[in-house]
Amino acid sequence: MAGLTSKQRAFLKSMAHGLKPVVHIGKEGVTDDTVRAVGEVLHTRELIKLKVLETAPAETREIADELETSVAGSSVVQVIGRTIVLYRPDPEEPQIRLP
Repeated sequence: MAGLTSKQRAFLKSMAHGLKPVVHIGKEGVTDDTVRAVGEVLHTRELIKLKVLETAPAETREIADELETSVAGSSVVQVIGRTIVLYRPDPEEPQIRLP
């Protein structure tokens, strides 16, 4: 997916504000299982929050970049502290209409 515009990013940030993290990344870091789990969650929800635990082996930004690369079609919306917001539109029926 091509990068998000600043307007789209702002729109998605506002939608993500009330979300709770659905995936936690700990001492194992980004594994194949993590990538698979994130992909499955993004299949049902287009916008998710992930929490990077203190025990994670890399910085939050590095983990966000790795997930964006590993999870096909996903885009990092934002990284704040130890929280990552990821977006991937459903290829058949997008639920979120970007501005």
